[in-house]
Amino acid sequence: MKKGERRKQALLKIAYGLFISRGYENTSVDDIIEAAGIAKGTYYYHFESKEQTLEEVIGMMIDQEAEAARQVLRSDAPVPLKIAGIIASLRPGQEELPIEGALMKPENALMHAKIKRRLLETVLPLLSEAVEEGIAQGIFACDNIPERVRMLLVICNEIFDEGQFTQRDVEVFIDITEKLLGAKPGTMDFVRALIR
Repeated sequence: MKKGERRKQALLKIAYGLFISRGYENTSVDDIIEAAGIAKGTYYYHFESKEQTLEEVIGMMIDQEAEAARQVLRSDAPVPLKIAGIIASLRPGQEELPIEGALMKPENALMHAKIKRRLLETVLPLLSEAVEEGIAQGIFACDNIPERVRMLLVICNEIFDEGQFTQRDVEVFIDITEKLLGAKPGTMDFVRALIR
């Protein structure tokens, strides 16, 4: 990694820490510059704005989450648990909620949509590979795997992202997931215990 790229990564880590500890709204570009001990021009050499910094911080988070998802995929866990584990690993940790909260603000709607697309592009091949493994083991029976996985992610995102769901929503989600993947009823029952 070149010196300029190392500096940019260091700035992202500093911004990440400040966004978590102070919140995105309460962190200024000057705060990041001061914490990094750099000149304002150095910051603007790497980032056009605080919004771009947020976008790249979230990209860094997605990369870390994707690596965790890859580890789940390589594990010896049963395929249905792998699918749940991959999805779970792509959710922000409790400490990252201030960053996620900044994305939910109306003024960040375009960035939110862009981040959701990147997350979908990242997770789609991982989940598709897990479903293919499940098909090879006779757990699932379906075709058009990427399309089915995309539908599953859209449903999951819409129902569970805001945390406003009922037990009936969970039951229907389990039923839809089993039907979507061609699994026997009961295959995904363990999801109830994972969704709180």
